[in-house]
Order: sequence, then structure tokens, then C-alpha cells
Amino acid sequence: MVEESFHLERILTHNILHFILPLATAWLFYKCQWKKAFIIMILTMLVDLDHFFSNPIFDPNRCGIGFHPLHSWPPIGIYCLMFLHPFLRLASLGLLIHMFLDGMDCLWLELKTN
Repeated sequence: MVEESFHLERILTHNILHFILPLATAWLFYKCQWKKAFIIMILTMLVDLDHFFSNPIFDPNRCGIGFHPLHSWPPIGIYCLMFLHPFLRLASLGLLIHMFLDGMDCLWLELKTN
């Protein structure tokens, strides 16, 4: 079992990055409409509602990628395809940033437990 302080550090870093990375992306690539871009990308965090289908809803030792329905590979492929459509690009970007950060969290967890 991984110590509790590691989980707190990992969870705080992970959640802070879920706001900072979309904000930085919006600021760098959508300067004229950065607020709109940021809000759309933040709204994609609703993808985490699929955690409610899990038991327990939150497990600090669990990798969400491939476990939660909307965090599995077929939806991630759809998020990539969405990027090709200009109207869906910001939502796609938010979802892909989210999946990237969740994937990094999985790697961080795996490296710490091995």
C-alpha cells in the first residue's frame, strides 16, 4: 500500500493541473477568446461523472484510464477524431488534456508503487 502523504501530493497536483493546463492552453492558443476556451475545456471535466459507475467511486490506487467508461480507449479515439472538426475542437482539446493528465497520474502511481 502506498503511503497517504503520496496520495495527497499526487491528488492535489493532479487536480491543480486539470485547471492550469487548460488555462495555459486557452491563454497561449486562444488569446482573443481565452475565457470562452478555458470555460469549454473546464466543462469537459464533466467526463469524470463516469466515476459514479464505479465502486468505490474514488480509489486512490486505481488508474482511471481503461477503467472508467469514458476514460477507455474507444472514447479516447473519438475525442481524437473530434479534434478534426472546428466546432468540436475545444471540447476535444479539453477531453484530450484530461485524458493525458489522467494517464500521467496512472504512470506516477505505477512508478511509485513499483
